[in-house]
Amino acid sequence: MVQQLNSCKSKKAALVLEDGTFYLGKGFGAARKATGEVVFSTSMVGYPEALTDPSYKGQLLALTYPLVGNYGVPPYCDLNFGIPLYFESDRIQTSGLIIHELCTDPFHWASTRTLDQWLRDENIPGISGIDTRALTKKLRTHGVMLGILQVCEEGEDLNLESLIKEAKAIPDPNQTDLVSAVSVKEPVHYAVSGKYNVVLIDCGVKYNIIRNLLNRGINVTRVPHDLSAKEILDYRPAGIFLSNGPGDPKKCTATIETIKEIVEQKPLMGICLGAQILALAVGGDTYKLKYGHRSQNQPALDLFTNRCYITTQNHGYAITNECFSRTPLEAWFVNANDKTIEGVRHKSKPVFAVQWHPEASPGPYDTEFLFDMFLKNLEAA
Repeated sequence: MVQQLNSCKSKKAALVLEDGTFYLGKGFGAARKATGEVVFSTSMVGYPEALTDPSYKGQLLALTYPLVGNYGVPPYCDLNFGIPLYFESDRIQTSGLIIHELCTDPFHWASTRTLDQWLRDENIPGISGIDTRALTKKLRTHGVMLGILQVCEEGEDLNLESLIKEAKAIPDPNQTDLVSAVSVKEPVHYAVSGKYNVVLIDCGVKYNIIRNLLNRGINVTRVPHDLSAKEILDYRPAGIFLSNGPGDPKKCTATIETIKEIVEQKPLMGICLGAQILALAVGGDTYKLKYGHRSQNQPALDLFTNRCYITTQNHGYAITNECFSRTPLEAWFVNANDKTIEGVRHKSKPVFAVQWHPEASPGPYDTEFLFDMFLKNLEAA
């Protein structure tokens, strides 16, 4: 085990929301400014996985659990199927991190550095020492808001008046093409000498999705989000996988057009953003949630069995309840808390998608059976 004490010194920091509300705290990580959509997660563990989840691209992530960093950061070099074992992508994807208390002396057998050091290494600012529960209550009341986070250099002072002015003119990352920033640029092949080959459309895929497919003996070809239907079908895949990702699904116009062409030709499974893209491709609609679902304890209720599953979720958009009368999809799961759509399936084809993350990382693995269902659809096709 490698123990590395935090070397960060006290740096002034501030988080300012678009309405002028500000929170002062201590800075860690990189000394710089970052902007984004301020969102919160109630997850108690899993910050290495959360910070590297591409679905958080363009967001300033606030963690409600008070102590963060206590088990340090594991190494990128530990691999499984050639991909980092403990992370969901190759880098931190969030624009910044907001926490209550930073652990400066982590203890874990796999820890190689502190959370502060990791953020500094990847040029990501963080703020600690603020009331994250109060921030969360504000976001739950008013909805997610744009914000700016600044961490000063040691000895530098904050210009709060200037930050408040800047916060009023922050560009909304959801109006940009976030998926292009996290999707691969060229196809990547992951082979396990399996019987079935699947094309995974990468809108910001988490590595544990790929691991789950490979663990079931499915070869994966990970392709850019904007690959055409013809280019995908040229791989002669047994099935299509539509991944998670960041931002507004309606911005994924190229992916929507591709799915529209191939949705009924092959078995298909989608996760999170993939579920929303599937709905849009067949004539459905999506909308932005007030503050989204970001936690490891969201209850998803199966409408056909009445069984409830506890799931990991990270999304700010949802499929409309009213769209099923005009699409070949039917509602499969709903959130037991707010009744939003959590899963859909095609009425006659082996096509389905869920809004949560059955691959977990972090969170419960109770719904990994969905990957088995996808495999059975490949076998039956």
